Amino acid sequence: MVKSNNSTISDVARLAGVSKKTVSRVINNSPKVGAATRKNVLKVIENLNYVPSPQARGLASRRSYLLGLIYDNPDPLYIDAIQRGILSVCGPAGYELVVHPCELSSHDYVADILRFIARSHVDGVIILPPVSEHDEVSKAIHDAGSHYVRLAAAAIDDNRRIVVSNERAAVRELTEYLIQLGHKRIGFISGPHNYLSTRERFGGFLEGCQKYEIAFDKKLKIEGNYSFESGESCTRKLLSLDNAPTAIFASNDDMAAGAMHAACKLGIDIPGSLSVAGFDDSRLASLILPTLTTIKRPVTHMSSLAAVKLIAAIDHGKDTDSPTDMVVVPEVIIRNSTGACSGFQPTAAPELSAHLV
Repeated sequence: MVKSNNSTISDVARLAGVSKKTVSRVINNSPKVGAATRKNVLKVIENLNYVPSPQARGLASRRSYLLGLIYDNPDPLYIDAIQRGILSVCGPAGYELVVHPCELSSHDYVADILRFIARSHVDGVIILPPVSEHDEVSKAIHDAGSHYVRLAAAAIDDNRRIVVSNERAAVRELTEYLIQLGHKRIGFISGPHNYLSTRERFGGFLEGCQKYEIAFDKKLKIEGNYSFESGESCTRKLLSLDNAPTAIFASNDDMAAGAMHAACKLGIDIPGSLSVAGFDDSRLASLILPTLTTIKRPVTHMSSLAAVKLIAAIDHGKDTDSPTDMVVVPEVIIRNSTGACSGFQPTAAPELSAHLV
């Protein structure tokens, strides 16, 4: 049979020997259709290359077949990776994606999100950090009757509504690696204190220090704002201490790059006199010299898992059979910005299940 993109639901119904209502039920995965009839209709749909219009499909099922993406993150590469993960799932499932940037600094950001959901008629939304870390957002969306899935650094919601990046474990692993290289005074440049990711990453750092019974000097922790400029400023303060750190762990790659820039301006060799590590494995990490040791979050994979959960919730509600334990562990990436502490002679290679590049 010759395939045509101009086929209609009437053509499918006629060739399958069923009503248009039955075809609509098959398209919308209704349980009211028998297995044999469903198989027959799907075969005709395949032969005709029939694609139902989103409008008709939505009217039949009372859905829009739209998913929303809510975020407050200015990094275009991060948002692109997130979108690619969602589209890899929602496209084949017949959904489209609508994005909505918001500003957490706005006094009415929750109302703004609710207006977006009402205006766009999305069937559900995926919420990125740091917006996802705010319980008032998820509660408002739930109370409005919409489905949602959050991406976050800890399990702050029901398993069906969250994908967790175990950042604490990854930071602990990289901290232990630095300690095994002989570094006992490690500066830590955190993100804003009110971010969940900030608390989780610093928690992993402390756990790594505690494992090796290294008392952490509070003077070695300083708060940045995830910008290059704050990384540079914080590093200058750390390196001005009487007992300066031999390594600096910055909570994201932009601040780590700022740290390296500050060290370069001060004539400090990396990694000979100072080791620097970051978090995110942004494109910047492999372009700067020396290349940056960092932690890679599989954001594309995380967002695709979130889309799987969201579509399952939309399709099945409380009876969803989608995987519930979706926790990913970011990967430590060892590059050239970290090395043994000056004068330290390791007796064995550092123990690390990391990816060396």
